[in-house]
Amino acid sequence: MKLGQATIKDIAKELNVSSSTVSRALKDYPGISKETKRRVKELAEKLNYRPNAVALSLRKSKSFTIGVIIPEIVHFFFSTVISGIEEIAYANGYNVILCQTNEKHQRELSSVEAMLDNQIDGLLVSYSKETEDFSHFSKLLDQNFPIVFFDRVPDIKNTVNVTVNDFKGAYDATTHLIEQGYKKIVHLAGPKTLTISVKRQEGYLAALHDHGIISKPEWIIPCQNGTQEESFNFTTELFKDQANRPDGVFASHDISAAGAMMAIKDLGLNVPGDVGIVGFSDWQFSSMVDPPLSTVSQPGFQMGEKATSLLLEMIDKKKEENWLPKTLVLATELVIRKSSSKKIHS
Repeated sequence: MKLGQATIKDIAKELNVSSSTVSRALKDYPGISKETKRRVKELAEKLNYRPNAVALSLRKSKSFTIGVIIPEIVHFFFSTVISGIEEIAYANGYNVILCQTNEKHQRELSSVEAMLDNQIDGLLVSYSKETEDFSHFSKLLDQNFPIVFFDRVPDIKNTVNVTVNDFKGAYDATTHLIEQGYKKIVHLAGPKTLTISVKRQEGYLAALHDHGIISKPEWIIPCQNGTQEESFNFTTELFKDQANRPDGVFASHDISAAGAMMAIKDLGLNVPGDVGIVGFSDWQFSSMVDPPLSTVSQPGFQMGEKATSLLLEMIDKKKEENWLPKTLVLATELVIRKSSSKKIHS
């Protein structure tokens, strides 16, 4: 017998007991002697016995596996979300299959198919920035397949979502810059296909309006790729115009903010003396750059926990039940560091 291929019948034959005795011994059922349990478990370990996951799922109508689709694993925010997901999943006896789309719609489609082929019980999704057609998710939802969207909320009716208050986070960031004396604030925006980008831009505009500052459309710069190089180039061009130069930057995320900071310093300007900068997400590097970057912190771990708890609730309901749509909005926190603190550090 090869290791890793042992079955309950193999163990039973080796120990000259019934298969049902082996099964009950492995599950610590009462009525089986301690000696029998010891012998069964020792032999099971020696033969590298593993329960048949497919058989278990058929008996229980569950695979006890959930799928997670995210844009990028290397993204600090998403890595914290994954930690929260795994914490709740494993505590409830579920395994996690993870796929990343690299922000590609086609990769997202193939990831969904791969998940379904693996007989997952439910799906956690943060869709790609290329995705504008959500029919692949709508079809599953129409069949009452459990899906929870996190961070990025799609334009679909009757969904269950967990996100953060992107509007309030952006509003607080922009207000902070204004209160520090910066009045000419540019916004390095995210892709318009993402609701989070739209909400952050709306928060930026609302803060300007509430403080009597007229917004300039040319100072809202979409950073479609979200790379450091992209924001560096945009900022360099914008700040070369000395007659109409901004004095503040609110970036839709920290990578864009870092690129802007590099460009501003490269032009010989001082941060925060000449230009104040605030990002969004609070990546690990944000506190390590010079000067340390002010940013909006998102509760990624909590988001992962909440999204997974909601998904497991949906899975535990009967298939024929319709789940009530809901959106759970988590609070953000403005983390003030030196990059935007002109009054404090002047």
